[in-house]
Amino acid sequence: MEGDAFSAFAITALRLAGHLTAAGDQLAKPVGQTSARWQVLAAARRGDMSVAQIARALGLARQGVQRLADVLEGEGLIAYADNPQHQRAKLVRLTAEGAVRLGVIEIAQAGWADGLGAAFTTAELDAARAVMARVMELLEGGETGGG
Repeated sequence: MEGDAFSAFAITALRLAGHLTAAGDQLAKPVGQTSARWQVLAAARRGDMSVAQIARALGLARQGVQRLADVLEGEGLIAYADNPQHQRAKLVRLTAEGAVRLGVIEIAQAGWADGLGAAFTTAELDAARAVMARVMELLEGGETGGG
């Protein structure tokens, strides 16, 4: 039945998310960061997003991203800048030191991804990504069907 197959898919996806977060934490650890901080640093590189916009893009709670951003600012890795679109919602910008640390993480991540990616064909990974993207679209659109 499709529901059973989807439930098995969802459980596997949740387990994978846990493994990916743990791997991200290991990749970010040498420069004193975590997966969550890494995500905020990467978003800050754009320089044109507020905390609320970063939270929406990452699918996280604004308050949690605000806490992470405040810690990163305290460490000198990001800076808040005036937002011409919104007086109170400051833009989050990567500092030079933040860019250095992000670069170290991304170099490590590229080698890690190359190693894991070699176990699959591009077509396999593209098909898996496409299914995951469709599931996210359905969930974001509220099209859960049951309940």
